[in-house]
Amino acid sequence: MLSNLDRYKKDLESLIAQGHRLHAAMIADYAPEAIKDQLKKELGSEKKAQDYIKALPSFRDAYQIWYSEAKSIIKQILPDRLSDLVRLYEKPKPRKAISYENYSIEDYLSGIRVTGGYPKEVIVGPDAAIPKFVQQQAILASVKARFESSLFEIRQLVQADLFDSELEVAGELAKNKFTRAAGAVAGVVLERHLTEVCGNHAIKVAKKAPTISDLNDALKNAAVIDIPQWRFIQHLADIRNLCDHSKAAEPTIEQVSDLIAGVGKTTKTVF
Repeated sequence: MLSNLDRYKKDLESLIAQGHRLHAAMIADYAPEAIKDQLKKELGSEKKAQDYIKALPSFRDAYQIWYSEAKSIIKQILPDRLSDLVRLYEKPKPRKAISYENYSIEDYLSGIRVTGGYPKEVIVGPDAAIPKFVQQQAILASVKARFESSLFEIRQLVQADLFDSELEVAGELAKNKFTRAAGAVAGVVLERHLTEVCGNHAIKVAKKAPTISDLNDALKNAAVIDIPQWRFIQHLADIRNLCDHSKAAEPTIEQVSDLIAGVGKTTKTVF
């Protein structure tokens, strides 16, 4: 069975490999003969080169999926580089004129070309986006080095495995109708995860012993989570509080099951 660390590495390697194919697809669009000659040398035959080019994805069709997945993993692992990744994609604002330096991947996807003179010559075109995508690939590749940090593995990925194990314990307690105990275990997992997320984003919470609601509010105020996520986590906090207060109404199996499933979802989607 793959650990979270193994799964993340496998997904990252697949994303990096797809980036290489997208890079080749960009060059094939801009300079098809050049890439065919290069591949012919690398692969040893013209047929293999042609087959490779035919199998390349369409950059315009596949890039947005790659970009969304890259944003997600960089937000989780290297949040300080997320703005760099986005800057390379988006059209800079304001922009008085399009130049080679400020041409973006978004411009490439829109097919923007700047021409001048007579006959009209291309001054800035899609080839200006190639180095921007190369930089995005480099940012994503740097995540791989981050994975090799033992400190990161201990604090982030191994902890995720522990959370999964603790939620399994909560599930067993719920099956045996120990609803309050199951809810308490799941609540502790949620609290610890939100504390870790606040730490990842350098968010300080004033209280010495913040509750789930305190942590949830802090993440919303820092724009780490949106309103629907905030409401969802607050709902989980309400169920957890019901489990913790002995004088409150007895939590139902359905409520505790929702809490356990919700905590599992939060640990996988909020970073």
